[in-house]
Amino acid sequence: MTDAALPRRAARRRFFPGTAGAVGLGLSGALGLLGLLAGRISPGDPRAGGSPTFSPPSWEFLMGTNQLGRQILPQVVHGLATTLTVVVSVLVMSVVLAVAVGTLSGYFGGILDSVLMRVLDMVQSVPRFLLAIVVAALFGPRLEYLILLLGLTSWTFLARIVRAEVLSVRRREFVEASRSVGSSGLRTLVRHVLPHVVPPVVVVVPLLASRLVLIEASLAFLGLGDPSRISLGYLLAEAQPNLQYYWWLSVFPGLVLVAMVLGFNLLGDAFNDALNPQRLRVDAPATRRWSRSGTVVGLPLSLDLDAGDAPRLRNTT
Repeated sequence: MTDAALPRRAARRRFFPGTAGAVGLGLSGALGLLGLLAGRISPGDPRAGGSPTFSPPSWEFLMGTNQLGRQILPQVVHGLATTLTVVVSVLVMSVVLAVAVGTLSGYFGGILDSVLMRVLDMVQSVPRFLLAIVVAALFGPRLEYLILLLGLTSWTFLARIVRAEVLSVRRREFVEASRSVGSSGLRTLVRHVLPHVVPPVVVVVPLLASRLVLIEASLAFLGLGDPSRISLGYLLAEAQPNLQYYWWLSVFPGLVLVAMVLGFNLLGDAFNDALNPQRLRVDAPATRRWSRSGTVVGLPLSLDLDAGDAPRLRNTT
C-alpha cells in the first residue's frame, strides 16, 4: 500500500465502524434524499385542502391534517426541501468566502491580514436576526434575500479556522522547500497549503449546517421567511394555536427538525474523529516478533499521521 493511501484508509477505519458516523450519515442521507425527491413524493400543491379538518394520523392521512384540511405529510416534505435549499445554498457561499478570506489572510499576512480580520470582526458583530427584520421590511420576506443574508453572515467562524490552519501549514518544511525550488506563491498555495485546509472545512461544514437549520426554522417561525414557500418553522408557527389539542400538527415537523440537526451533528463528530487535522492516530494491527527463547511476542504499534509528514510507525509499549 502506498503512503498516500494510508491516511485515507485510516480515516475510513475511524469513520465507518462508529455508531455516530453511521447514524449521522443515515439520517442526513435519508433526509437529503427525501428533500431532493419532494416533487415526486408529493407532486401536487402541498397547500391544497379538501380533506377532513383535524384528522389524526391514519393509513389514509399518514401525518394527519390541519385546520384547513391540508395534509401534513406533503407540507413536511416540501418544508424539508425548502430548508435544505437554504442550507445548501448558504453553505456554498459560506465555504467559498471562508476559504478565500482565511487562506489569503493566513498565507500573506501583513496589512492584508489586518484588513480582512477587521472586516471579519465587523461582519461577526452584526446581529443576524435584527438584520433579517430590516431586510424583510425593506425588500420583503423572500427566500433569495434570506439565502443572501445568511450566506454573507455565516462564514466568519469557518474563516478563522481556515486562517489558523494556514498559519500553521505555511511554516512547515515542505512549504519552505517548495519555495526554495522556485515555485510561485500561487502554486505553493494551491498544491501544498489548500489540501491541508480541506479536513477542518469538512469537519465544520456539518456543524454549520445544523446551525443553519435552526436559524432558518427560527426566522420562519417568527414570520421572516418566504410566505410563498412552506418551511418547517412556518408549520410549527401555524400549529401553535392548536398545540394543546392536536399534537400531530407540531410533532412531525419538529421531529424532522430534530432528525436534521442530530444527523448533521453526528456527522460532524464522526468527521472530526476521522479527519482530525492535528493528528490522526489509528491503532494498527499488532505485529509479531520472535524473542530469543523462540516465543512469539506481540508488539502493538500505532500509526501516527501528521499533516504534511510521511506516515511512520512507532512502538507504543
